[in-house]
Amino acid sequence: MTGHSTRPGLTADAPEGAGGVDRDAPVDRRSPSGLTIAPVYRPADGVLDYATALADPGQYPYTRGIQPTMYRGRPWTMRQYAGFGTAAETNTRFKLLLAAGQTGLSVAFDLPTQMGIDSDAPRAAGEVGRVGVAIDTVDDMHTLLRDIPLDRVSTSMTINATAATLLAMYLVVADERQISWTSVTGTIQNDILKEYVARGTYVYPPGPSLALVADVFRFCADHVPGWNPISISGYHIREAGATAVQELAFTFANAIEYVRRAVAAGVPIERFAPRLSFFFAAHSDLFEEVAKFRAARRIYAHLMRTRFGASDVSCRLRFHTQTGGVTLTAQQPLNNVVRVAVQSLAATLGGTQSLHTNGYDEALSLPTAAAATLALRTQQILASESGVTNTADPLAGSYYVEHLTDELERQALALLSRVDALGGAVAAIEAGFIQDEIGRSAYEYQLRVERGEARVVGVNCFTDDAPPPVIATPDFSALATDQVARVRAVRAARDGPRVARSLDALRTAARGQGDGSTPSETAPPPALMPLIIDAVRARATGGEIAESLASEWGHFRPRG
Repeated sequence: MTGHSTRPGLTADAPEGAGGVDRDAPVDRRSPSGLTIAPVYRPADGVLDYATALADPGQYPYTRGIQPTMYRGRPWTMRQYAGFGTAAETNTRFKLLLAAGQTGLSVAFDLPTQMGIDSDAPRAAGEVGRVGVAIDTVDDMHTLLRDIPLDRVSTSMTINATAATLLAMYLVVADERQISWTSVTGTIQNDILKEYVARGTYVYPPGPSLALVADVFRFCADHVPGWNPISISGYHIREAGATAVQELAFTFANAIEYVRRAVAAGVPIERFAPRLSFFFAAHSDLFEEVAKFRAARRIYAHLMRTRFGASDVSCRLRFHTQTGGVTLTAQQPLNNVVRVAVQSLAATLGGTQSLHTNGYDEALSLPTAAAATLALRTQQILASESGVTNTADPLAGSYYVEHLTDELERQALALLSRVDALGGAVAAIEAGFIQDEIGRSAYEYQLRVERGEARVVGVNCFTDDAPPPVIATPDFSALATDQVARVRAVRAARDGPRVARSLDALRTAARGQGDGSTPSETAPPPALMPLIIDAVRARATGGEIAESLASEWGHFRPRG
């Protein structure tokens, strides 16, 4: 064998593709997060104490899943994200998806709704209904949910700064349809911290924003027991350019802050922790993503037990997954069908509780009905034909997967300790640490793509001369005009003095919560959710409620 380098299990003279040496490949192979990947893994690379590091599915620390039988008992919830234009149009799409076999709703809101701006405000011009559905009043919410059985279909709403208001609208709709709050189920994203680092749809400064988040925790624990009061999102952190390691570390840093604030506001941890939920991305490196989800469960279980003394049920990480929007390409868009399938497989092998699969055309436009249906069919094929649902955690015991799980956990905890050293998530955000770390990773990845080190099929390899398809831009002007007319009609028909009284009460209760201080356990802040519900019931608009709070709390302005 002189003159040949050999590795155990490989034949040096074998042809490529048959276990031989890839002479064109770089010597150093790394995962997208920069983890060094060895040519082969052996038992010594995955030696773990089974009882403490893995355990059976359904047992602490939940590395192998939060339910004993996982998908054998029930498949994941197929929750396709949809929302565009008017409430009536989105309601039609929801019914199409439910008829096609979707098992839960997920609502996308337009930017004015996300930022507490009414559709007829000057700042909303050009944005009404563009990237989601416009919801100005509870009457719009009634239209959005028309003929949807709220006591049988769970609803997730991707909304943050104005989450409390949209939840209030949902609950008023249930009330006015004589549906008990105890029978509605769903999730409000309500994750304001990631807005400061990844998305930018914030309204208020961190201090009062966190007080409002804690108030939603308390209200849901008391009145809407089947509702998840937050979906702590690593997805948007990943979309901004974070690695899998950063997605884990920064998501859990935010989670620690939310739990700490809720406990300080006087909400016992066992009242809200079992309803905390998370939201992660699934990218295309199958094994790193599977390992990430397994590591996430173990990290969260240890954090909740060691930092907050939580019970086993409060240590279970429940999460929704969405396939990676940032991975979709405008070039050769049908390739995205394959990307979404691989990413969906990673999410389900990793034990997600619910899943959204992106449409293949989303790099070009809002997904067409055909693309949205195919995305749902991708999940249905996985659940019905792939065998993924036959056993819990099917990749457990893989030397490679267990090594990746351990390494992702180790690196994520090391990065989390750096956030802790700065004083926690809020301090790290205010110092720009989290933003800078994500920005650096995004820049480094882009350089790797441009150098050809990170291969993107159809973009920097296996390209062709075909230009990306041209999608006609819809004319949103008529939609915006109609939405403006609707919100103005509500204002004209409502009881003006009742609205004014409700907004005055809300401003009074919000007074003194704008200094950013952590609430005292002995003097929790006034409850705001009941007052927001009163204002919504009186037909106050989302913009009026947001500005009432901002009049006491101010508007957040980023550094620099």
